[in-house]
Amino acid sequence: MELSLRLLILIGVDLREQISGCMLAGAVGDALGSPVEFMSWAEIRRRFGSAGLTGPLSPARFTDDTQMTLFTVEGLIRARVRGRSKGICHPPSVVRHAYLRWLHTQGIPWAQAGNEFSESNPEPDGWLVHQKELHRQMAPGNTCLSALREGGTGTVAEPANSSKGCGAVMRAAPIGFFCATPSDAWDVACQIAAITHGHPDGIYPAGVLAVTIRLIADGQPLADAIRNAAEFAPPESATRQAMERAFALANEGKPDPDDLNRSLGQGWVGDEALAIAACCVLSAATPAAAILAAVNHSGDSDSTGSITGNIIGGCHGTAALPDSWLDGLDGREIVAQVAADAATELLQPPWREDAVPQEWWDRYPGW
Repeated sequence: MELSLRLLILIGVDLREQISGCMLAGAVGDALGSPVEFMSWAEIRRRFGSAGLTGPLSPARFTDDTQMTLFTVEGLIRARVRGRSKGICHPPSVVRHAYLRWLHTQGIPWAQAGNEFSESNPEPDGWLVHQKELHRQMAPGNTCLSALREGGTGTVAEPANSSKGCGAVMRAAPIGFFCATPSDAWDVACQIAAITHGHPDGIYPAGVLAVTIRLIADGQPLADAIRNAAEFAPPESATRQAMERAFALANEGKPDPDDLNRSLGQGWVGDEALAIAACCVLSAATPAAAILAAVNHSGDSDSTGSITGNIIGGCHGTAALPDSWLDGLDGREIVAQVAADAATELLQPPWREDAVPQEWWDRYPGW
């Protein structure tokens, strides 16, 4: 049963539920869009009817978008564990290590994926990398794969490539929860995006999305959070300009899929994917309608669905979605556990006798 946006706003959502909602709704949007990712809107209608997809197919499996989001959060938890234990940490470096573990799940032997660590760590550590559901190869992005095969050493100052694909923004939303201020969220998200994507408009959308989540967590209304976050992108950037088009289109009401693509693109690059998500969030009557609008178009439906779910869920929690959508999500338990662990680390970090408990360190080694 769908809840209206107005009712959800009145209920209020605490941080633990925001984290859970961001990650689970993102995974649902990803899984919903995955079957139609490479289909045109005309093809979607021919197969599913005039309304297109009306809910996830079975099995509802998420793709590399959610896989990499999970490893982003794992890296951020491990960075905090390291900071509390060692007194110093550079979170993007720890997240880079996490992405190398994700690379291993995509069929790359650990001796290659984690070659710089494999002598001291002959097997990848932590619990997440050993979850079999994450070893599925669900059309992972070539930019992420190639950048990480080369070590994932890109930075904002020294770009790894010229890619502006959406592979950086699709994994960035939860970064906002781990940063104290919007400015911190922007800086950390951009640094993490640059690990694999070198074009400014491959990097800026990740920053805008992370800032959006930070502002939502700070209590800003959803529309204000999105609009204020967009201002972090330089005015001349394609990211800022795409967001301005998204706002204008949303003001006209919910666009049909063809108008969405004509105005904002198909979502294969970062600025387009973020703009489509923002437009769907701002123009749809309900959370579920926003995610359906984000996948029923010609383009990168799993990424636009995932980003839309991240924003909607981050604002309204899991109550934003029909129970059947969540119940049918393959791998739900893994997503829910990572979200719960993130909330634990942020709200009540495990600490015993002046040290991180061994069981938590084994789960999230601080490196």
